[in-house]
Amino acid sequence: MVQKDLSALATGRVQSLFQSDIKSRYDEIARALTNSRVLVVGGAGSIGSSTVNEILPFKPVALHVVDQNENELAELVRSLRSAELPMEVGDFRTLPLDYGSPAFRAFVRNEGPYDFVLNFAAIKHVRSEKDGYSTLQMFDTNILKQAGLIDVLRGIGFSGRYFSVSTDKAANPTSLMGASKRVMEHVMFDAGLVDGLDCTITSARFANVAFSNGSLLQSFEHRLKKDQPVAAPTDTKRYFVSLKESGQLCLLAATTAPHRHIVVPDLDPKTALVEMQDVAESVLKANGYEPKHYTNEAQACAAVSTDKAIGQWPLLLTPLSTSGEKPYEEFISDGETSVDLGYEALLGVQYLPLEDTGIMSRFLTDMRRLFERAETEAVSKKELKALIALAEPAFLDSHNETGSNLDQRV
Repeated sequence: MVQKDLSALATGRVQSLFQSDIKSRYDEIARALTNSRVLVVGGAGSIGSSTVNEILPFKPVALHVVDQNENELAELVRSLRSAELPMEVGDFRTLPLDYGSPAFRAFVRNEGPYDFVLNFAAIKHVRSEKDGYSTLQMFDTNILKQAGLIDVLRGIGFSGRYFSVSTDKAANPTSLMGASKRVMEHVMFDAGLVDGLDCTITSARFANVAFSNGSLLQSFEHRLKKDQPVAAPTDTKRYFVSLKESGQLCLLAATTAPHRHIVVPDLDPKTALVEMQDVAESVLKANGYEPKHYTNEAQACAAVSTDKAIGQWPLLLTPLSTSGEKPYEEFISDGETSVDLGYEALLGVQYLPLEDTGIMSRFLTDMRRLFERAETEAVSKKELKALIALAEPAFLDSHNETGSNLDQRV
């Protein structure tokens, strides 16, 4: 598959970064998952489905996968059923459910109990904070529904392990997307909000997943197939993991990480942060083309056929000037410290509680009121930014609203 072949161009690795940790923790993971009951929310996406693939060899007795995207659910089933090794799960089900819906709540209450609940449901692209309405949906998915899921688990007496994936953009967030995932971390770890939920709660922040659905790298392949220019931002560095690595990292965090810890890759920024322009050029060369640089979108779009005829391909280079974007990513926020959890390629970040112990309850109350008001009058991104600042005051200064968004570019 093209995605597997090209992942090394972004990660710089042929072997998985986390293979040694999977090997050393294999018995622990097996004891946890074998004959267990597992619920995976948002499990049809790239990271969720990769994690499902990592779970299957440990033979859980039940594996239920929930996702709103019924097309991707169908593809997940076809992929699993077509694999070389048989799927040895007695109760395997996929359901096209919104995890904030009454149908989902009914399913969890009637089909449990579960030993593991893994949540991958998210609006995860900075592109999606283009306006107040899209940002409201992001907050609903990433924050309110997370709080609702915790309420459901509390109501059924869940006592297993709960994992919800975060993002590197939650560390010192500059985008509303990253800030929403940072607040999501507060929702799942805050002592006041999880009071009465007697379970182990963990998360993970990690790099961009190379060639995952909707990613910029995946768009390179789509643009080549459609005879369109490839585009990449200049002076922009990102960490990358492969699809398999994303599943392995989530498997480790969900089954072996200690309570109230966020697992992050132990990557050296001097060697692992990769220029997006370099990755784009490498992908073009791997497909047999020499990149030809453009800074004008119209010129790049018009040049595909003539450049292609001489073995070149237009690479549109754009400045990093859209709202919320930052030139490099990081895994640990200011004020947080990493801890050694005994992994070879992973570190832990112990959750740092908010000083105001009641702020998250007030935050959720204010957010629900804002959603009620939004049904009769428009809510601005400025108001949503101010709401985020209740939990993350530094976001008022770190977020830069430029008036430009990624839908205005190739």
